[in-house]
Amino acid sequence: MLERKQYTPGPACGAQVRKDGEKWTLILVRQLRHSPEKVWQALTDPAHLREWAPFDADGSLGTVGATVKLTTVGAPALHVTETKVTRADAPEVLEYKWGGFDMRWELEDLVGGTRLTLWTNIGHRFISMGAAGWHICFDVLERLLAGQPIGRIVGPEAMKFGGWQRLNAEYAKQFGIETPNLPPWLGQSG
Repeated sequence: MLERKQYTPGPACGAQVRKDGEKWTLILVRQLRHSPEKVWQALTDPAHLREWAPFDADGSLGTVGATVKLTTVGAPALHVTETKVTRADAPEVLEYKWGGFDMRWELEDLVGGTRLTLWTNIGHRFISMGAAGWHICFDVLERLLAGQPIGRIVGPEAMKFGGWQRLNAEYAKQFGIETPNLPPWLGQSG
């Protein structure tokens, strides 16, 4: 495993927001150098999710109708969401809810890889923070798929990680919103 100290997230990119009434949707796009089948496995298999995602799953997310418990990693209090997979068209589209928020993943086969798109609704106050967190998750995912894992970086740990605060501010500027106030427990780090 590479040292985390060697990892620095790149600039904020590949994200946009859409507003429909009071509902805000974060859309993140990332080009990965791996096949849709390999990316699909990382999105649906509990062992893979434990390596990069902000939640643990107690079962596969790869089957329509499957009921899976998703446990948020790093939350101040235990937060478990039971979800039902509403769409699983391998290896192209995956849909379920996490913590009451819609999650839609699309995988588009590209020459030499996959265009991964995530749509998730998220509270306006937290949209730039969510973009920064998913940005880091996608970086960790890319390294995992390349056989160079750096370990999951999520929740409060991600917020203390060097580069997260910069990403949060960059995404807030891109989205035309104020940079949210960080929780007092976060402190200042890297």
